[in-house]
Amino acid sequence: MPNPNHSREKLNVVVLISGSGSNLQVLIDQMRDHSLPIRISAVISNKADAYGLKRAEAAGISTAVVNNKAYPDRESYDAALQRKIDAYQPQLVVLAGFMRILTPDFVNHFQGRMLNIHPSLLPNYRGLNTHQRAIDDKAKIHGVSVHFVTPELDGGPVIAQSQVAIKENDTAESLASRVQAKEHRLYPLVIGWIALGRLTLNNSELIFDNKTLTKPIIID
Repeated sequence: MPNPNHSREKLNVVVLISGSGSNLQVLIDQMRDHSLPIRISAVISNKADAYGLKRAEAAGISTAVVNNKAYPDRESYDAALQRKIDAYQPQLVVLAGFMRILTPDFVNHFQGRMLNIHPSLLPNYRGLNTHQRAIDDKAKIHGVSVHFVTPELDGGPVIAQSQVAIKENDTAESLASRVQAKEHRLYPLVIGWIALGRLTLNNSELIFDNKTLTKPIIID
């Protein structure tokens, strides 16, 4: 049976990474088996030794490094990164473990077409070390959120979340492993909604299946 995604124009995506690229690999796999109607035109990293670059190269995807250490300040770096991304004319920019705080000018340039995945149930635990902070707080539930990026750190409109129960003997590492498994399901699902035209950001309002989304969609 022909796959309906073959006839649909693929969403042009640029992925930004800083490290291993495990979420990137899931996107590559689903792109290649046509379960996700996207075309990753480039993977860009701020670190030349990011393993995710090797994942991209193995899949025949263009790669680039824009090293933040080569620029005197955040503004000049983000301007250079923006120029590099714009060369690929992406419809969506996907942050997949890109460990940089982005300037407002950069974020506003990609308003409504830049996604991030964050390892907590936002607005809880913005920033780093989310798993250990949740354990230290004796939280019962943790998880992952996918949101559109705004100038506020981890503060953009949250589209969807997956929850993970925190076990009594959890470490940050064991909890992170279970959260990452949820990430690998949730991120391509949300990206697919955008690719299929089901999800958009209109100013600060999330529109999903032609209705305003007033709270995050919970995915098991």
